[in-house]
Amino acid sequence: MTSGPIAPRLFTLAWPLVLGNLLQTLYNLADMFWVGRVSPEAVAAVSLMFPLSWMFVSTAMGVTAATIALVSQHVGAGNDRQADRIVAQTCLLATVVSAVLAVAGFLGRHWLLYWIGARGQVLVESLAYIEVILAALPLTFLFFAFRASLQGAGDTKTAMWLVAASAGLNIVIDPFLVLGWGPAPAMGTRGAAVATFVSRLFAAAIGIYVLVRGDWGVQLHPRDLRPDPAILRRLVDVGYPATLDGWARSFAAVAMAALVARFGPVATAAYGIGVRLMSVSWTVSGAVGQATATGVGQNLGAEMPDRAHRVTMVATAATMALLTAAGGAVWLLPDAAIGVFIDEPAVIAEGVVFLRVIALSWGFFGGLMVLQGAFRGAGDTRIAMVLSLLSRWIFRVPLAAALAFGTVTIPVIGLTYTGLDWGVVGLWWGYAAAAVISFGIGLAWFLRGTWREGVLEGENGSDAADPDLVPIDDD
Repeated sequence: MTSGPIAPRLFTLAWPLVLGNLLQTLYNLADMFWVGRVSPEAVAAVSLMFPLSWMFVSTAMGVTAATIALVSQHVGAGNDRQADRIVAQTCLLATVVSAVLAVAGFLGRHWLLYWIGARGQVLVESLAYIEVILAALPLTFLFFAFRASLQGAGDTKTAMWLVAASAGLNIVIDPFLVLGWGPAPAMGTRGAAVATFVSRLFAAAIGIYVLVRGDWGVQLHPRDLRPDPAILRRLVDVGYPATLDGWARSFAAVAMAALVARFGPVATAAYGIGVRLMSVSWTVSGAVGQATATGVGQNLGAEMPDRAHRVTMVATAATMALLTAAGGAVWLLPDAAIGVFIDEPAVIAEGVVFLRVIALSWGFFGGLMVLQGAFRGAGDTRIAMVLSLLSRWIFRVPLAAALAFGTVTIPVIGLTYTGLDWGVVGLWWGYAAAAVISFGIGLAWFLRGTWREGVLEGENGSDAADPDLVPIDDD
């Protein structure tokens, strides 16, 4: 990404990420498709689980965001051995964090599901799903560590093929475990979770094997797994804003799901299906954002900030054009899109309203995600975090609540205000309006250019300022 025409190189780096992320969404889409054949309560349960699952996934992305920035900048600067050490410490950190989250989530699963609005049979189905998903967390985190490591080195194809294989495995075994095809018992929502667990176990095992082999740009050396305080501090320092960013996004998704749940199972099911359709646009923009992070990181490592700026502008414009066209297609045929997943007329009707409001704003969602990827590639993860906080908690959730409800009392502080009482459609309009406003702020912030220095600068202008981070020779 440090030489040659930008658009072709960006496309070469981005398309495996786009395809890989689209394949990754098949985990969710396949689950929703087969669970939709069980009952509306099962669909509502998986819908409520989406923001919680995203909370865990976004934490994994946050933990490994520093890996992309540091590995890409070290590769751009020619410090390959240091990149390998960062890979090992990322795997160590990912394992510890995921284990802590899995235990905490299991202990608090009843309270968490009740808080987001799961009641009755929906609560029962949600519990069956989350208990297995929590067990898969370490596998999810290790796969993200693998993908971020190779991505920082400029290899995006290997992870794509691995995602394709694991998603295909998930699709094949889903109906057997959900509906009880063949000798397998019908497990409903738990079966969907078990299929996901098996698929992620496969992906994590192959990913670690690839890293240990070391034939794909970076290598995991077992001796490097001994805790290295200096590298762990750097990973945490660069990565914690990305983790908080992921939490801001996921908790906002939980808050939105909780608001939607107040309007009943039909609205919840429609929202869950609509968000799954939107996740296709997120996977595209998220993948382009990841490619942008690699391009920005390598160019800053090579001391070419102007080229890093051009990479970001090309990526943002292309993503917005593509997602606006995709959103337009969904806007024209919303009932067909919703009908793929469920044949309940009430759910389809509410899903049509959701897509008619949201679809045309997909480009703004995508544009902001690409800009955030550029900030992360520069190691300026704090700005990406602030943009998420603004987008979700300053604009989306308050605006959606103000439009949807009449009298609203904010928990904890006890502030009461009067909204417009538009009903559930107010939630949809708040969602869309926040995307447009947040993109404008993100673009203005990027154009200020404060991200251009990168993260490899030590006190004396290089990593030599920190003796623990000086590249070392293989022994």
